[in-house]
Amino acid sequence: MKIKSEQGHVVQTGDMKAEQDRLSAKGFSNSSCYQHSFGPMANKTRYVDAWNGIDGKSTDVRGLLNEKLMEGFQRIQQKALGPTTGGGGTAGYALIPVFVDPRLVDQSRKYTPMVELIPRVTNLGMTADYNVITAKGGAFTANADAPLTETNDTYDRASTAIKFLYSVGRVLGPMQAAMPSYLMEAFLPSGAGNVTGSPFSSQSAPNAKQLEVLMKARAMKELEENLIWNGNTTTDATQYDGLIALQSTTNQLDADSGALTWKNVETAIQYAFDDGGRPNLGVGSSSVMTDLRTIMIDTFRTPPQTTEIVFGIPSAITIQTMVGAVPVIPSMYLSNTSGAKQLWFLDTDFIEMRVLQDMTYEELAKTNDSSKFMLKIYECLICRSTGFNAFIDNIL
Repeated sequence: MKIKSEQGHVVQTGDMKAEQDRLSAKGFSNSSCYQHSFGPMANKTRYVDAWNGIDGKSTDVRGLLNEKLMEGFQRIQQKALGPTTGGGGTAGYALIPVFVDPRLVDQSRKYTPMVELIPRVTNLGMTADYNVITAKGGAFTANADAPLTETNDTYDRASTAIKFLYSVGRVLGPMQAAMPSYLMEAFLPSGAGNVTGSPFSSQSAPNAKQLEVLMKARAMKELEENLIWNGNTTTDATQYDGLIALQSTTNQLDADSGALTWKNVETAIQYAFDDGGRPNLGVGSSSVMTDLRTIMIDTFRTPPQTTEIVFGIPSAITIQTMVGAVPVIPSMYLSNTSGAKQLWFLDTDFIEMRVLQDMTYEELAKTNDSSKFMLKIYECLICRSTGFNAFIDNIL
């Protein structure tokens, strides 16, 4: 094909080499923008002219230019296309899509064994009321036909107010439409530990709403576990008293910032036994569990025995005491602070979670493009006899 420049030169497009040499002599290089756009065409060449073309025919060589340019671009891309091509995108480079792992792991998870171990008992009314016998008048000996005087027993009424636990979530409409399904790995929303040997199991979240519900349910169980130990109506009236507040100083063995000893363990169990208790569960912080294992090895020269029970840890240390074998488990809600650590021995037969309404899902008012909901529990913790328990306090 021949095309004409405004200076009257007729360019034979097939003669690319000669034209390139001519352009180089005029100062055009192969890397110039002009060269990339128009190849061997001379400056001021009319390459589109439907009225006055060459030899009376219309001229339009854009197809030829595009063909030549695409050949050049293909050669460039074949040499230069790499992971940084395309500019910034969600992964840093726009041409590379993002492939997100469908598995989610809750790095903030906590074991909640007490949620599973403490019996949950239905409660009618806004308070948990129960009677206790605090003293007996006692039996006596006497002579034959002696006057018989009755003895009086002492009764007392205990009343604990039901408290209200909430966990609230909200999911926007676009999130519900766009989010893919996820697998919540090592996650059990009903509380960790109701499967022996598998304290955490995976749970599917097919959409954003389900994911949010699962997370709020898990948060609720962790709140329960925390309140079971650390709840305090004095510092926060919306809470119920946990075991630490309920027990107060009853059967407290103060280690006085000293190291845990086996004598401490035996004495604490004795405290509970002497007050009528039969502890069947021991609980300590993780560092206390390490201390306990150490003194058992030092004392008995044998590795501590373990046993499997249904709770948040597959196996527990078993200690032999005057009331029999007592499994001891770690808690993530007891302090590891030196001088403030504790080891508890509980008679769980007399500890109850009194429940007016167990975990319930409820939709909240819809006022915009989102779905809002709440989870709620109405409950409180009671201990029918703190004397049946004992604890070692202020361990180094």
